[in-house]
Amino acid sequence: MQTKQFFVFGEVQGVGFRFFTLQEAGKIGLKGTVRNRIDGSVEVIAQGSEVQLEAMAAWLKHGPKTAEVERVVELDYPTTTIFENFSIIR
Repeated sequence: MQTKQFFVFGEVQGVGFRFFTLQEAGKIGLKGTVRNRIDGSVEVIAQGSEVQLEAMAAWLKHGPKTAEVERVVELDYPTTTIFENFSIIR
């Protein structure tokens, strides 16, 4: 199991991005969190297999149809917390 942190930039707030990310994580089988950041980006912390994380990374590059993703930054994240589900942080 691995954990990755993604920062998604563009028109990604106010367009349902967190909700659609929650749905996509469920389809892929990932655990973790998604939240809006004060700078207008969205942060995703995702935990799962390498294949699952690659699938999420690919999806985040375009996101839902309502969003306009400009770029995604992907970072390794320490697997010190084991997530039990995938949730939206408000």
